Amino acid sequence: MVLARPMELTPLVERACRGDRAAFAALHERYARMVHAILLSQVPAEAAEDLVQDVFLTALDKLKTLKDPAQFGSWIGRIARNRGTDFLRTRRTVVELPELARSAPPTAEARQVLEAIRALPEAYRETLLMRLVEGMTGPEIAEVTGLAPGSVRVNLHRGMAQLRASLGVTR
Repeated sequence: MVLARPMELTPLVERACRGDRAAFAALHERYARMVHAILLSQVPAEAAEDLVQDVFLTALDKLKTLKDPAQFGSWIGRIARNRGTDFLRTRRTVVELPELARSAPPTAEARQVLEAIRALPEAYRETLLMRLVEGMTGPEIAEVTGLAPGSVRVNLHRGMAQLRASLGVTR
């Protein structure tokens, strides 16, 4: 997957603002994995997929409120975090399905790892889920989140260290 650089992203967002559905579909294709990882860091796996669609419907509806098209990634990330929080606020019971990613086999170990990841600080949680569940590379994560590549590397390194410690895994 080739991600748009900020200068390439701006015209794409502007076209989507003018109603170009193909441009919005391209934005969805580029950012859906990030949004899924953000939601998965907060909500049960069975809800994350539907919430991804909710986030993009909200984004489509509010796209004209985005002041800086180059900030689309952080903007939609914020919408995803807010949607996850809203979902949790309205849910009383949470039943976790074993499937974490669209193609992951259901395992008790995967559920245990997800719970351990959810206990980490937000920056590590989201970055790790983008890497481990969504299969995104460090540069892809940097591109869609707007983080510096060095920050992504630090978040992944520190997040993995905390995750290993939490799970009692030694190298």
